[in-house]
Amino acid sequence: MGSFGSVGWHMLGLVITLVVMVAGVTAGIEKINKVMMPLFFILFFLMAIRVAFIPGAIEGYRYLFVPRWEYLLNPQTWIYALGQCFFSLSLAGSGTVVYGSYLSKDENVINCAKNIAVFDTTAAILASLVVIPAVFAFGFDPASGPPLLFITMPAIFQSMPGGRLFAIVFFIAILFAGLTSIVNLFETPVEALQQRLKFSRKKASITIVLLAAVVGVFIENGDIVGKWMDAVSIYIIPVGALISAVIFFWVMGDGFARSQVHLGRQRPLGKWLEPMGKYVFCLITAAVILLGIFCGGI
Repeated sequence: MGSFGSVGWHMLGLVITLVVMVAGVTAGIEKINKVMMPLFFILFFLMAIRVAFIPGAIEGYRYLFVPRWEYLLNPQTWIYALGQCFFSLSLAGSGTVVYGSYLSKDENVINCAKNIAVFDTTAAILASLVVIPAVFAFGFDPASGPPLLFITMPAIFQSMPGGRLFAIVFFIAILFAGLTSIVNLFETPVEALQQRLKFSRKKASITIVLLAAVVGVFIENGDIVGKWMDAVSIYIIPVGALISAVIFFWVMGDGFARSQVHLGRQRPLGKWLEPMGKYVFCLITAAVILLGIFCGGI
């Protein structure tokens, strides 16, 4: 891979993203997710069973489940945990707002939020039950980060009957999981062009994808994109979440967030909503931003 990475695959990914974007959130990404996300869970479950029988996997389970309580006294542990929450749940503000605008008025937002938290945590645990034991079984470095997905998975597939077929299906699922993230990022500027400049869906999508292609080529180098993603994770995501929370709970006035949340609920929420949004969430988000600045990142 050279200084500009793998431009061909990069452009192909953007073309596929464009097709999904033009189709729209409901017609495009929703239909894909209804198939790919359950498939993701099934594949990881099957691989978790296979990994359990690989010699040496037990060390990975010890790494995962034997607690080291002293780390709870280390502030960096909490900083990383908070940062992971913002990143994993996409609490960046704009994407969440745009996707929320597609919900029907009878959708229970609180139940949706609970489901997101539960399934996100379940997916993370299931993935760790596959990757971490395999890392120890095959002698890889557990601190290698995201590339472990493309290191451990091929090794697991090679040790499985029919592993090549599993690998094809798995990495297709990975492709569409990546697409959901890209569409989440693109949907906000596409929506803005549609609303503010009256662009058609197709024209807005093409404009944003072309801009992404131009910018993306020059940050595709591994070192550059790593720094860019650090900046996004440390500053942009928490700042976006804080701005959204301040608008919902402070600028729009009392009752605004409650009225929106109540659209799909039968029972009213308790009085905890406003204090949680105004003080707990805003203060924690501000703390994440400050800790990210002064402690070297989240």
